[in-house]
Amino acid sequence: MRGTAMLTPRIRTLGTALREARIDARFGLRELARRVGTNPALVSNWELGQRVPALEDVAGILGALGVVGAEKQRILQLARGTAEPGWVARGKQSDPDHLGGLLACERAATSVVEWQPLLVPGLLQIPDYARALFLADGLPVKDAERQAEIRMMRRPLVVGPGAIPCEVLLGEAALRNPIGGPATMARQLRFLADLMATSAKLSVRVVPASNGGHPGLAGRFCVYHVEVGDPIVYFEHQHSGAFLLDEGNDTYCEVADRIREVSLDSRRSAAFVQQVAQEFREIAQGNKPEGPRNSFG
Repeated sequence: MRGTAMLTPRIRTLGTALREARIDARFGLRELARRVGTNPALVSNWELGQRVPALEDVAGILGALGVVGAEKQRILQLARGTAEPGWVARGKQSDPDHLGGLLACERAATSVVEWQPLLVPGLLQIPDYARALFLADGLPVKDAERQAEIRMMRRPLVVGPGAIPCEVLLGEAALRNPIGGPATMARQLRFLADLMATSAKLSVRVVPASNGGHPGLAGRFCVYHVEVGDPIVYFEHQHSGAFLLDEGNDTYCEVADRIREVSLDSRRSAAFVQQVAQEFREIAQGNKPEGPRNSFG
């Protein structure tokens, strides 16, 4: 019997895809369970990624929901190889499997630790900043607007009554990169500073560029701690997203510990963000020339 021993990223993503297909078809859990000859609790467990449906179960659900064509093949492909501890979702973050995997991790997470050396994390971005990133990635204006909206809809994970503990380790370059121009950066960093001051669940610590020689130089990553099973590590690449179980020796949780050792404390990090926000504001107002800026001491 398929149980809960291996709650892999792919299993969680499959559950999300099944849930979205049911909602799109306007089926309730009871009605779908009746159509496929099982009980609603089991269907709910499949959707939550708490149990693993067999391939024939997935095919039966898709048939009952009337899912056909490319979408049917996409979900069936998810159902194959669900026990594999790692999974690469091809396509940009806006593509269904990639975004579905990310949303599945966020729904399952009890806490998050993210290392971002070059950009403000997606969950902390303002619309103008997110839109500028999507446009730079080649998305048409309409699609960039939609993806920015989706990113804003995900923010309750870290801000609001349903927020979970979230620690962001942020490279100095993420504050200095002029995404969208000085005015956008000034607003983005002011927003980030406000979140740092008001959110009880959010912790942001800055790693100055002068504090080199740490393992985070290898690239960004995000660790999702979950209630059952090993943490899930997410890596975003140009045209894919990789999801791995953080198991064994030398885990990414330990890498985060080592990055944390070279970061500023919360108070100095807040001062750093405010300082760079003010610099961008002065540049946007024409009161300060653009050019090299020194790290916070």
